[in-house]
Amino acid sequence: MLDRLLGRARLKERIADLEDEVESLEAQLDAEGERRRDAVAAKQEAEEEVNRLEDRIAELEDRVERAEHDDEGIDYRGEARLYGERLDRLLARLESVDAPGDGAFTAMVDDGLPESARDAFGDRAPLVERAGPCLALRDADGVISATLRPPLPPEPFAAWNDGFRVDRDWFEPTGTFALAVVRADLFAVGTYDGRDRTDFEGFESDVKGKHSKGGFSQGRFERRRDAQIDEHLEKCHDALDELAVDALYVVGERTLLRDFDERADRTAPVDATGKPRDALDEAFRDFWSVRLRLI
Repeated sequence: MLDRLLGRARLKERIADLEDEVESLEAQLDAEGERRRDAVAAKQEAEEEVNRLEDRIAELEDRVERAEHDDEGIDYRGEARLYGERLDRLLARLESVDAPGDGAFTAMVDDGLPESARDAFGDRAPLVERAGPCLALRDADGVISATLRPPLPPEPFAAWNDGFRVDRDWFEPTGTFALAVVRADLFAVGTYDGRDRTDFEGFESDVKGKHSKGGFSQGRFERRRDAQIDEHLEKCHDALDELAVDALYVVGERTLLRDFDERADRTAPVDATGKPRDALDEAFRDFWSVRLRLI
């Protein structure tokens, strides 16, 4: 009676309603927290996969191209990755070709196939376009018909000459340069004079790995991990600042390479693994390997 007179009954009813609303919101918050934990875990797993998946894009595009051209019944006569002596022997053979009367066609193909290349390769021109970016070579008789993917490609061109235009500097390490491999938790850089490594620096950083489900610290964990990667990249840049070389090539995780676009002469994704010195050796071989396709 007194509560009703003083308006307390209505207030108590309002308090009860608010308590029910709080319980409902807490239940929603718990559900949202679980969804967020699942989303964070899924994101971390996706980040681990993104580099490998992106590296397969070219392969998948090749398959799409093959499917589109199945009705033409054409495919590469063979494929190989060449390095070291095998690559040197191939380049020597191409350099020795003597084709009087401008009987050797060479084209650096990047975006789109020039009309001269379509004419040179005829009904097999789609294979050249599929292989791009590449250096395409064909003699007038079709005895030599192939594409190469040089590590240091020149600007696009296309021309007939009395021999193939093959510059060793597009394919082989020359002069003084540095090759650096960057992963989220690892850095290694070597300075080279041709194929000979003259100096090395490498380190690993303490970057947190995958976070397990549970708890409410995923957001902090992600922010901390991103900060650790940023700190790691700063150390990588500091190491590169100390170099005095004619050229710098940076390879490694695709998602990190954009951070080096402005300072590197060329970047390329590679799946170099292991400790810094081993990762650098693997990256060096991968970067200087050349993909050959027989047209």
